[in-house]
Amino acid sequence: MNKTVHKVGFWSGLIAFFSTVAFVIVQMLQLFGVLSYPLDEILIYGFSLCIVIPFLLEMLALHYIAPTEKKFWSHAALIFTVLYVAFVSANYVVQLATVIPMTLQGASDEILILSQTPHSLFWDFDAIGYIFMGFATLFAVPIFEKQGFQRWVRYSFLIHSLVTPLIVFVYFYPYFSETLLLIGMPWAITAPLSMLLLAIMFKKDFEVST
Repeated sequence: MNKTVHKVGFWSGLIAFFSTVAFVIVQMLQLFGVLSYPLDEILIYGFSLCIVIPFLLEMLALHYIAPTEKKFWSHAALIFTVLYVAFVSANYVVQLATVIPMTLQGASDEILILSQTPHSLFWDFDAIGYIFMGFATLFAVPIFEKQGFQRWVRYSFLIHSLVTPLIVFVYFYPYFSETLLLIGMPWAITAPLSMLLLAIMFKKDFEVST
């Protein structure tokens, strides 16, 4: 069972990492005007949705391999991950399955409340989702040792959690601009890095145990 957990953690983390990198690339292409509607939003929400379940499984695997005395922290991290999943999944599915198709049909006025625009309902859903992701990584920090490879995973999770105030600022600053998004750019490094390092940790631990 433990080997299976390590394998699931590794592959899920790898998928989450590549999905996050793809999301970041598409987001940058949108900002630079290379991609336009609807392809930009389809790819952004699509790749974002691809992060959700793999990241959840990666954190679930972490909970299962955490030492008993650290289960409180892994359980807390898992709870915040589930909250992240709930909020962002609702947003991405609504945007992909309802907002974009209805907009292409010329019926955007009928679903304005569902559109993710600055300070809208689903904008807030997205914001709280990524805030919960930050909390998940913060509460996971004590799980990792301060030595060996786990030290680097620990640092990556800590640094990623410290980016959360920037996410709060970007989402909730009263006046939105594309320039404001650049303030949140550290997330584009810390999020995939933490996912990748945790995945590598699963692989290393699995190789040691075999």
